[in-house]
Amino acid sequence: MIRIFDTAQSMVVPLEVGSTVRLYVCGITPYDSTHLGHANTYLTYDVLIRRLEDLGHRVEMVRNITDVDDSILPKARELGIDFLELAEREMTRFAADMDALNMRPAVAEPRATESIPGMIDLISRLQDAGHTYEVDGITYFDVTTAPRFGRLSGYDHTTMVALSAERGGNPADVRQRNELDFILWQPSAADEPSWESPFGDGRPGWHIECSAMSWAQFGETLDVHGGGSDLIFPHHECELAQSEHGYGQSFARHWMHTGMVAYQGTKMSKSLGNLVFVSDLRASHDPAAIRLALLGHHYRDDWEWFDGDIEDGEARLARIRQAIAVHTGPDPTAMLAAVRDALDDDLDAPTARDAIDRFARQTIDGRGDDPRAGDGLAEAAQLLGIAAA
Repeated sequence: MIRIFDTAQSMVVPLEVGSTVRLYVCGITPYDSTHLGHANTYLTYDVLIRRLEDLGHRVEMVRNITDVDDSILPKARELGIDFLELAEREMTRFAADMDALNMRPAVAEPRATESIPGMIDLISRLQDAGHTYEVDGITYFDVTTAPRFGRLSGYDHTTMVALSAERGGNPADVRQRNELDFILWQPSAADEPSWESPFGDGRPGWHIECSAMSWAQFGETLDVHGGGSDLIFPHHECELAQSEHGYGQSFARHWMHTGMVAYQGTKMSKSLGNLVFVSDLRASHDPAAIRLALLGHHYRDDWEWFDGDIEDGEARLARIRQAIAVHTGPDPTAMLAAVRDALDDDLDAPTARDAIDRFARQTIDGRGDDPRAGDGLAEAAQLLGIAAA
């Protein structure tokens, strides 16, 4: 049984799932290219999917596209193009990056702009249940009506207020009854898209989008909800509150979050101009080497990318492919067991990667004459999404 760190429980727990696993991963806001932080996150869930499939599960992974929010609209305005044109351009590049990195495809990629009726329905449910209020045409969620608000993150009030201000909220807004209240629906600016609704013409807030899109795809409790650790609060905390109070059932059995990636000692961010884009890396490096370089870090860790990291990935990839071509080597049974055990232990990809590399080195060195060595190594590499050639 796979064990993962469940954010809500704040511990490593058995992943309790049935034969079909419903996985929802927060997708991109398509206003810029895929960077290594994105790749690190989606690679984590790709490895999880591969191991679950290896165990005989069927995985239905849904990954949304946030093609309308407070990030993409200003960017489109800055570039002087329609926001949907910007979204389409970056979604095409994202799809090419994911395909090159050998990521399992999503069964559905709902777009926020195509999911507005579901958002309106959820806000209406919340309104009818007494969880909302309106000021100046803005519909807010009143967090005091959700007594367990904060249980996902476990953060104290001061921390939540600080993170809200940093990550798209406005706790200092005097129109809010409470600092942590969040926007469900808002009027659109003159140059922004607008939809008719019972709450006035306008557009959705950020958090309501994923709640409505996941419900539209699954219509029941998720097995796993995932994303980067920067989404724990406020995005996922707000998602949890509005979903459970709107739909009346548990939202997700497990919550998984990936660490943040910095670049050579500095936080990787658009504002600093130090994003490392996947499209740039794969222009001169084998995408499988990019995967192997990223897999050298545990998915929950915050870590730094250095330009030389790709060289280690390339060297490991070359050894794997050279060893597979040798055809004979050590008995692969223990290596395969070690790789699966590592993945079952909170997706310990670095340990799995090292087990594969040791076996490849031993094979190249001529240790053993087992004809199953090449196939065993290829099977282990595939668990990490690395093709034999």
